[in-house]
Amino acid sequence: MVLAYSFGQVMWSFFVFFAWILFFWLLFIVFGDLFSRHDISGWAKAAWAVLVIIVPFIGIFIYVISQGKGMGERRNKEAQQAQSQMDTYIRSVASTGDSPTEQIARGKELLDSGAITQASRTSSSRSCSS
Repeated sequence: MVLAYSFGQVMWSFFVFFAWILFFWLLFIVFGDLFSRHDISGWAKAAWAVLVIIVPFIGIFIYVISQGKGMGERRNKEAQQAQSQMDTYIRSVASTGDSPTEQIARGKELLDSGAITQASRTSSSRSCSS
């Protein structure tokens, strides 16, 4: 029973399986790009969708060939926007506005005013390190 398939049949099955995965991946990419576009009207989106649904393989290939450059530009623009938003967020969270020298000076002022004691500072640092 194990040898019921020849090597060629197994390779063909792998190829067909890979082709279906590739087809659905391209289908999701095309529909994702198509409906996230802001430069075409709803009628143009509907026409592309009908073409891709009625003639799937041809429709996908026509869309990728005719809109491939624009797809890449839109993806790069989205990636740059996401990167700049992440950079802005990281900068806002990471920077407290105080330099280490200012933080040490503020800590010294709190210690001198009695708001904190050396003993509480030492015990809190020990509890954090354990």
